[in-house]
Amino acid sequence: MLVSIPQALDLINEKVTPLDGEIIPIEYSVGRVVQDSYTANFNLPRFDNSAMDGYAVKVSDAGSTVLCTQVIYAGDNPSIELKIGHAIKIMTGAPIPKGCEAIVPIEDVTIEQDKVTLPGNIKMGNFIRLAGEDIAKDTTYLHQGEVINAYTVASLASQGVTHITVNRKIKIAIFGTGDELRPHFEKIEDHQLYNSNSPMFLTRSKELGCEVRFIRSSADTLEALQDSVASVLDADIIITSGGVSVGDKDFTKEAFTNLGMQIHFEKVDIKPGRPTVFGTIGRTVVVNLPGNPLASMVNYELFIRAIIRKMSGRNDARHGTVTTIMGEELKLKGGKTTALLGTFDGKSFTPIHNQKPGMVSPMQKADGMILLSPDIAHLSINSTVKMIPLRWESCTEKTEDLINRFSE
Repeated sequence: MLVSIPQALDLINEKVTPLDGEIIPIEYSVGRVVQDSYTANFNLPRFDNSAMDGYAVKVSDAGSTVLCTQVIYAGDNPSIELKIGHAIKIMTGAPIPKGCEAIVPIEDVTIEQDKVTLPGNIKMGNFIRLAGEDIAKDTTYLHQGEVINAYTVASLASQGVTHITVNRKIKIAIFGTGDELRPHFEKIEDHQLYNSNSPMFLTRSKELGCEVRFIRSSADTLEALQDSVASVLDADIIITSGGVSVGDKDFTKEAFTNLGMQIHFEKVDIKPGRPTVFGTIGRTVVVNLPGNPLASMVNYELFIRAIIRKMSGRNDARHGTVTTIMGEELKLKGGKTTALLGTFDGKSFTPIHNQKPGMVSPMQKADGMILLSPDIAHLSINSTVKMIPLRWESCTEKTEDLINRFSE
């Protein structure tokens, strides 16, 4: 079944389900996806407090000289009350005393012994941080499906939360196929190739926060492939590369289907990377990528990243794009939905010259990727395009049209 890129992503969103959760300390939660929503148990700040080192005053005392004989420090629990004609010295973060209407910063007053001369204009509530103005009690400050960062941890800590429920880490099993492929740490003969795909996907999957197992390349026999597949069915995602085309020894798809894989798509309308299989065996997701490195990298970034986001429980599991301009003129044959890698300098996207499905070198240079509809054969410099970032995440909860469909 041949599907378009949008259809493939819709099927992934439909068939992939989020993982179960685990409870971990908040200090170890960065990059994880929160499984529950969290509601504030109390106001933040918990009490009205001073935003400055200065003086607690009455607004009606503006422009006058008042008496100051008391001071409140952060951490104090004051029982004093401010009266007209008086000021109370106060430190940043200290609780506001009863009767205080504003804080005057220390640099705005004149001090002579216990006498303080106030400025002529004092605004009601000036430099007072109100209880709950940051986070109000009973409001939700962290929603299910959000990705936790260091500043999320700050919010959790401010509420006294020590542990948090997150979706567990995704377990990925990766192996290659092909008698000609050898591990990169072995010597090879002239007729053999190093397996660059498996180490690439292993490290990329780790970079995306997954736990990864590497299975050495399986021989190109149906029995060997089935044994390899059966050994990793406890994984959440199984990734293979190679053996998904129509060669005499391309047994990968057959090996998986013999073990019960339900195929959701097996060809994608994309150049490069058409022979790509997405299926499931129970809750285990299977992706068979092409053997050509650049082709499989393109489809990893398009489809496996989407699978990882959805499986991790993220709300924003869909690809987002960055709108930019072409850094140079582009001419291509057209006629097929095409993926092009390129560099992005923050202002424009420039396609990498000489990128072919079997190449490795363009991948390490790429910052982003553009998808072009079959009717596009020419893009002029400064043409507006939508780019999918590769070096960072651009995500959305809504389905976004990823393909540049206009023509010139």
